[in-house]
Amino acid sequence: MRTVFKNAVILTPFRKIEGSVVVEDSTIKEVVFGKSEAGIYPGDTVIDVQGRYLSPGFIELHTHGAGGYDFMDGSVDAIVNACRTHLSHGTTALLPTTLSSQDEELFENLANIDRAAQIKENMPEILGSHLEGPYFSPEQNAAQDKRYIKAPTREEYERIYANCPSIKIWSVAPELPGAQEMGRWMKSNGIIGSIGHSNAVYEDVELAVENGYSMITHYFNGMSRLTRRDAKMYLGVAESGFCFDDLTVEIIADGCHLPPSLLKLIYKVKGADRICLVTDSMRAAGTDVSESILGSLKNGQRVIIEDGVAYMPGKTSFGGSIATADRLVRTMYHKADVPLADAVKMMTVTPARVLGVDHRLGSIAPGMDADILLFDDDISISLIMIKGKVWMKKE
Repeated sequence: MRTVFKNAVILTPFRKIEGSVVVEDSTIKEVVFGKSEAGIYPGDTVIDVQGRYLSPGFIELHTHGAGGYDFMDGSVDAIVNACRTHLSHGTTALLPTTLSSQDEELFENLANIDRAAQIKENMPEILGSHLEGPYFSPEQNAAQDKRYIKAPTREEYERIYANCPSIKIWSVAPELPGAQEMGRWMKSNGIIGSIGHSNAVYEDVELAVENGYSMITHYFNGMSRLTRRDAKMYLGVAESGFCFDDLTVEIIADGCHLPPSLLKLIYKVKGADRICLVTDSMRAAGTDVSESILGSLKNGQRVIIEDGVAYMPGKTSFGGSIATADRLVRTMYHKADVPLADAVKMMTVTPARVLGVDHRLGSIAPGMDADILLFDDDISISLIMIKGKVWMKKE
């Protein structure tokens, strides 16, 4: 079975270019540049894109839920429904993300994520899981429940990993006792160590990089900043992230967690190759509710939804975003003035490279999986293709 997209503006990791894309079965067979009709044969399904953009499917590294469901609700159905909500906004692959919790609750939900990953029909690809906690600084807990925050011990994190070997990213505060040893352990086990909810100073971050940490979780949110201690100045995690070129950063580009001016600065310093756009979304993403629950329905925390973002009660801190991936790209493109090819790159090929799946995901090129989006200049998605099958199409 072949599908041909013609008269498209193809978004590659480097540029926008007119052309056609040929999909055969579940993979991209050919990319034809220019307005040539080459590659079209009798029997092909031909979709005239009419000058709109063809993009790789979005890849999400950090999301807690959507559509009224959380990945810690305790059921496979909740995970599937949250994933399908993200799919409707262009996310074709993702890492369901957990919060700090009781071990029993964590194990149950990690097992459910693994079960949901076996469901292929009408689903984005679950590439593993992202553990956010419980090894965080109590001074930077933000929406993380302080009851479960602690320092890492090898016995515990090895037990967690034994229960869920599909962990891909683990967010940890590297200044905690035992966190540097954990960094080395994560790297040796193929887990990406990410600095998150941390009160570290530059020297801690430097040591973390030396011990295997390669990312920063939701950059500039839930982390230390420049401080003065007696007569001396110390960089926090936020400033230190600019100092290490090899550190990739997540940013919640919903226009609320970080203002457009800060999005511009991060893009200018880090560049599209070292930025992954993430929603950090909670269950209210993709809904129109005014109140919701962050985390599981059983042990979660109440949040208030206003002005396109979730707040903790009292509105002293954010309680996760309600963004979807299309909103992130739209914000970077229209509000932070980032070139569209780079805005898409931060939602596709960069996270694919971080996870080591860029040989098949994240780009439109021959041999890649046919996860393809069609959208206009406002990033309004009119077609979603997963593994060569059209899942959603709007006229």
